[in-house]
Amino acid sequence: MRRLFIVLAALMLFMPFAQAQSLSESDRSAFRDIIQGQIEAFRVDDGARAYSYAAPMIKQVFPNPDVFMNMVRKGYQPVYRPQSFKFGDAGFSASGRPTQRVTVVGPDGITYEAIYTMEQQPDGSWQISGCAIVRAPDINA
Repeated sequence: MRRLFIVLAALMLFMPFAQAQSLSESDRSAFRDIIQGQIEAFRVDDGARAYSYAAPMIKQVFPNPDVFMNMVRKGYQPVYRPQSFKFGDAGFSASGRPTQRVTVVGPDGITYEAIYTMEQQPDGSWQISGCAIVRAPDINA
């Protein structure tokens, strides 16, 4: 019995930090609004508005809206010109960062999953701190 307790205690110590956190419905709604706003800005090539949703770390790497939009055009076509998109789960990455999953049909007709990482700002607002795009598994296979 003591051994079981020690094993359970050890497991609890190593559980990802993210499991102890939770997102409010307000946070989830903010994630959707921010991501939708940025995608809408991409669709009309409004670089300044799209850039406004980026977290400070992103703005350090891409120091102005033109540089940011050039990167998005070259590397993020599915979210730059989506045919459609649908929000999935919001949660946490293994490292404890808040995330929002978005299923996107890209301009090529292929379905992708965009995993947005969100960062809370000192004023309590949220901004996008990253986006990873992976091709979704073929559900017809």
